[in-house]
Amino acid sequence: MSTALAKQINLNQPIGGVLASAESSSKGSSDDLGEKSEKSAAPLGVPADEKRFWWQRKKTYEPNAIATQPSVFDDPDTAKEYQPPSTWENLHRFDPSARWTWGEEHKLIRKIDLKIMIWACVMFMALELDRSNIQQAVTDNFLKELKMNTNDFNLGNTVFKLSFLCAELPSQLVSKWIGPDRWIPTQLILWSIVASSQFWLSGRQSFLICRSILGILQGGFIPDIILYLSYFYKHHELSIRLGFFWTAMSLSDVLAAFLAYGLLHLRGLHHRSGWRWLFMIEGILTLVIGIASFILMPASPTQTASKFRGKKGWFTAREETILVNRVIREDPEKSSMHNRQPITPKLLWKSMCDYDLWLLYLIGLTFQIPETTPAQYLTQTLKGLGFGTFKTNLLVIPSTVFHMITMLALTYVAEIWGELTLTSAIGQIWALPFLIYIYLVDITKINKWKAFSIMSLLLSYPSAHPIQVAWNSRNSNAVRSRTVSAALYNMFVQAGGIVASNVYRADDAPRYKRGDRALVAICVGNIGLYLVTKTYYVWRNKFRDAKWNAMTEDERVNYLATTTDEGNKRLDFRFAH
Repeated sequence: MSTALAKQINLNQPIGGVLASAESSSKGSSDDLGEKSEKSAAPLGVPADEKRFWWQRKKTYEPNAIATQPSVFDDPDTAKEYQPPSTWENLHRFDPSARWTWGEEHKLIRKIDLKIMIWACVMFMALELDRSNIQQAVTDNFLKELKMNTNDFNLGNTVFKLSFLCAELPSQLVSKWIGPDRWIPTQLILWSIVASSQFWLSGRQSFLICRSILGILQGGFIPDIILYLSYFYKHHELSIRLGFFWTAMSLSDVLAAFLAYGLLHLRGLHHRSGWRWLFMIEGILTLVIGIASFILMPASPTQTASKFRGKKGWFTAREETILVNRVIREDPEKSSMHNRQPITPKLLWKSMCDYDLWLLYLIGLTFQIPETTPAQYLTQTLKGLGFGTFKTNLLVIPSTVFHMITMLALTYVAEIWGELTLTSAIGQIWALPFLIYIYLVDITKINKWKAFSIMSLLLSYPSAHPIQVAWNSRNSNAVRSRTVSAALYNMFVQAGGIVASNVYRADDAPRYKRGDRALVAICVGNIGLYLVTKTYYVWRNKFRDAKWNAMTEDERVNYLATTTDEGNKRLDFRFAH
């Protein structure tokens, strides 16, 4: 949620107009910014006129209307309190007097999607391919050939996720220090080598070592890329794009099923098993993507020029001005650190102690457990029902496709409805009846196609993960805390994955009734947790409203000028919920 103005602005007042300002591309220091904000500027846009989604842009859509939104930079008294530091990499494009139209902004967003977002999705698909192809490998006598059982498989998943979890925060700190445009491609190349080396697995020990190293190298990728995308998008735009981001993960699972169908048929080539060729070939594919990422990831919106991307870069000076100012006007805190500024131990500890985000971390820990456990065992469940190796790999596709559709729909609903907490809880409500069914009914004893349908419907649930990642980013309200909170949230998600990997145990097979009872209980608890989170953020906002509204205008300006409060601890910040 955007920071409120000390001097209240009537957001419904019709103050839109036609673009009249000239392009500004001159460099300047933070000392010049107060002067810029005090210049006579063109009228601002009307927030109520913003058409966030393409289907809203019909007859009433006016592409030539001013899109520049009201912000703290429009008032001389508050502008100087939010001036970006002189070290900020985009400072030379920051201009509070800049104005642009909706047509310009939407055209630029499409360009960002094409240049930045699509490749981010491709990189995520590579990560998902290399961390999840173990699901396809187990359908090809993987466990039998390595002389392992279900508990060994569970331990491998646990080791991977624990390593992934432990690497999250260190990886994020390295990324903030050297820049995600350098660190993310390096991660891709390093883990691709380890992924390919699984070709030579010889037993339980080598399996566990490879899974651990793979987790360490992949850990931190997700919060790294989310921080990187926040440089280019507004909050609501990022939420929707994260929906597509996780859709890319599901798309990768569909692609993995088709690849597995072909690659597992290589069994016998050079006297090697099909699962070995699966690991080798998919790892090489990631290596190619990693090398390409060094070329296709610019450091920031104003640093796209390079030998490979062109001397003039991807964006014109005008586009850079729009890109930088539209994001910074919504969230002034995004300029508080430059893109290669490390986080000190003191700032790290301060971010970790941010109790206002702890409920979101707790949600991250538990919300996927009820669906993750059945998903991890889907291929084994289908084989146990009597489906063959190759048909099993194809039968995972329907639930994956429907999961993509429901997840995207849920993400759009959250932004249109303007309700994050209750929308996020829909996934738990969806899963609950199916979890109760598989607890009460032994699906190994019913018709295999009916069992397949039940499992597919359960795993088609609408995941709130994209909503919650963007929600966590919004409620951090500072680059420093956003960097750490993104890693911490994902660490809790990975910890939830560790729990999910150990719900089904060998002594509970094949019915897993004890495990299914635990999944039902966790699902019910999650619904309650969402309600508690909603109540907490409503209470926090009301508490701040009471203090803020009791202050005079001069007291508010003085607060902005003298406060030591930072990020989401500022009195003028309101939590999204």
